[in-house]
Amino acid sequence: MAKTIVVKQIGSPIRRPEIQRRTLIGLGLNKMHRTRELEDTPSVRGMVNSIPHLVEIVEERD
Repeated sequence: MAKTIVVKQIGSPIRRPEIQRRTLIGLGLNKMHRTRELEDTPSVRGMVNSIPHLVEIVEERD
């Protein structure tokens, strides 16, 4: 079974650059305080690391 991470949106995309909004949508987030369980891959980690002010990693699962 693959490792997964739980990502929560903590910031609003209002008045943010378009690339940051598209990154949130790519992660499956679009409203405040929503969470998603995503596979822990380098591409997902890169997306999370590019917008640390908008999302946080809540939990890492094996």
